[in-house]
Amino acid sequence: MSLKLSLWLLWVGFSSLALGAEPTLPTVNLSIGAPTDPGDLVSTLNIVVVLTLLVLAPSLVLVMTSFTRLIIVFSFLRTAMGTQQSPPTQLLVSLAMVLTFFIMEPIAKQSYEIGIKPYLAKEIPYDVAFVKSVGPFKEFMIRNTREKDLALFYRIRGMENPQTIEDIPLTMVIPAFMISEMKTAFQIGFLIYLPFLVIDMVISSILMAMGMMMLPPVMISLPFKILVFVLVDGFNLLVGSLVESFK
Repeated sequence: MSLKLSLWLLWVGFSSLALGAEPTLPTVNLSIGAPTDPGDLVSTLNIVVVLTLLVLAPSLVLVMTSFTRLIIVFSFLRTAMGTQQSPPTQLLVSLAMVLTFFIMEPIAKQSYEIGIKPYLAKEIPYDVAFVKSVGPFKEFMIRNTREKDLALFYRIRGMENPQTIEDIPLTMVIPAFMISEMKTAFQIGFLIYLPFLVIDMVISSILMAMGMMMLPPVMISLPFKILVFVLVDGFNLLVGSLVESFK
């Protein structure tokens, strides 16, 4: 229940920020003292576990959204163009985060309406609200996960195939979603590499034909790569294709 509670607290903050509302979190009273009975010790340990998981929760949210595919593709783009540190890593991460909020906003709103809002109104307990609010995110991950990747982890655990989405636990969905996203990102990265590779080959062949073998082809091809990318409005095409690639 500690993992559920930490993820639930993060869902509340994420969805509230997406909706422009101030997040409402439960208060925790921490005090130092010797436990008088085993129940007090268990409660204290649960709080420690929750606080530890809250530190790791942001990384869990990043791998459960579109962020993984976006940041990998942007890294491939920079490497294919050969522009070294331009755009800077901080800028690429920020762009990936902004697009992640844009893509996940409808899902966050749905999660807020069916899970977080009733919980804040004290209509349902937090464990029921957690299941309802995680549902849209789980559906998003499953829609973008290959069946083969999901079956891999079921085969590793030796479990039977699920009948419905509700039967699939998050511990199965998250790793399957991650490897599916990385495979998709690498496929997109390969397609991004092809036009820039053709430019490198053409420039290299021209330099060899001119007898300028001592001149690095990268120095000549880089301006042409940037020119072609700007002329075709590369960022518009790439971002549009990435956003539409999510089902």
